[in-house]
Amino acid sequence: MNDLISNVLSELEEQSDLEKSRKIDVKPQDRMLAITKDTGELLNIILRLKNAKNMLEIGTSVGYSTIWCAEAIAEKSGNIITIEQNPNKIQRAKENFQKANVSNLITIKEGSAIKILEELKSQEKHNEFFDFVLIDADKENVIKYFDLVFPMVALGGIIITDNMLYPEKYRKEMKKYSEYLKRNSNVRTTTSQIGNGEEITVKIK
Repeated sequence: MNDLISNVLSELEEQSDLEKSRKIDVKPQDRMLAITKDTGELLNIILRLKNAKNMLEIGTSVGYSTIWCAEAIAEKSGNIITIEQNPNKIQRAKENFQKANVSNLITIKEGSAIKILEELKSQEKHNEFFDFVLIDADKENVIKYFDLVFPMVALGGIIITDNMLYPEKYRKEMKKYSEYLKRNSNVRTTTSQIGNGEEITVKIK
């Protein structure tokens, strides 16, 4: 990993730790709510094993997870489309992408994730296009996000969903989501204990 990316990730990890420990006061809408470092490492390794080129991320926040993914996907001259509604977080993400020198790999879509996913899904070029998807947005709509994304995922593509186990207040929604996936004969899925709990789902047909 080059120094630019490593330094930005370290800065964001420090910021996230400060927020989680409540050592700094941040408005709820401005909190990073980032994946953990070990989740970032997991995403990076899966992307490399998959030789992924086309990635979709639902929930950019300030770009921590995006940078972990961009570091891996860059070696395949890949691209990431990432979706975020909060303008302040988008601006912070853009600054972080520039500092990490990965802006050329990333397209940010601003607005409602459901509306943007419906728009992407309506474009024929995105049919079975993405070989890697990260879902890390509001948990109330997680099943809706999956259903919109699924036709855009290539056969053998991987969908990672964050926050399966933590925070505990989301467990009801995430359990319902996991059970929904297990009833789907078109996927294989498992819940990993890494980080805040990651659902790892593979499209098999």
